[in-house]
Amino acid sequence: MLEASNVTIGYEDKTIVKNVTLQVKKGEIVSIIGPNGSGKSTLLKGMSRLIPCASGQVCIAGESLRAMGSKRISQLMCILCQSNQTPADMTVEELVSYGRYPHKKWYERLNVEDYDIINWAILHTGMEPFRKRLVISLSGGEAQRAWIAMALAQRPKVLLLDEPTTYLDIAHQLEVLELVRTVNKELGITVIMVLHDLNQASAYSDKIYVIQNGGIHITGKPRDVLTPEMIRTVYGVEAEVQYVEAVEYPRIHPLKRA
Repeated sequence: MLEASNVTIGYEDKTIVKNVTLQVKKGEIVSIIGPNGSGKSTLLKGMSRLIPCASGQVCIAGESLRAMGSKRISQLMCILCQSNQTPADMTVEELVSYGRYPHKKWYERLNVEDYDIINWAILHTGMEPFRKRLVISLSGGEAQRAWIAMALAQRPKVLLLDEPTTYLDIAHQLEVLELVRTVNKELGITVIMVLHDLNQASAYSDKIYVIQNGGIHITGKPRDVLTPEMIRTVYGVEAEVQYVEAVEYPRIHPLKRA
């Protein structure tokens, strides 16, 4: 569904991501993890064309992003960054409606089908009680769900999430991640997200890419990737990794700096 081939990305004269190749299958949840400053968010933004790639190519469904217009990319892909802002007077319903504009011509108004999709997205994310609330009045978890509702109204094939649990308490973190998994399983949307919490990446990912110093250190299933050796090498932390038969993913317990 999404493939980055030998992608290099930088700012001014500094290279952040170097010759990264990444492949995501249709319907997968893929997490990108790694230390601060390793290039995770830069890679995500490069794959969405928010920032240009110095070299390499990104394709979605076999079609190069460089050959696509912005409108076509928005029909296929949606990215939600760490901090999303709205005008002070924007309601949840208005925010969600913006997800329909990539599918409209500049002179077209929203029609019955658009409003059906908007209502469906609001209901699907549990935002019906907040429909008329101002986005700025919502809690962090509620606001994150409102933005995901907007993304669902956009009907993308691929959803990119840059640290979707940042600034949220643990209850809202789990709420958002469960919503992401529901969207993935029930709607078949391919999800790529940057995460910091290794246990969340373990529990909610089909595949994990570990980024170190702008390159891929290792990739694979959580059980194969999240090892004490990897955590020591990449994060400089000694950790205990438990493999519990009742679940398919490992649990990580950091112990001390290596």
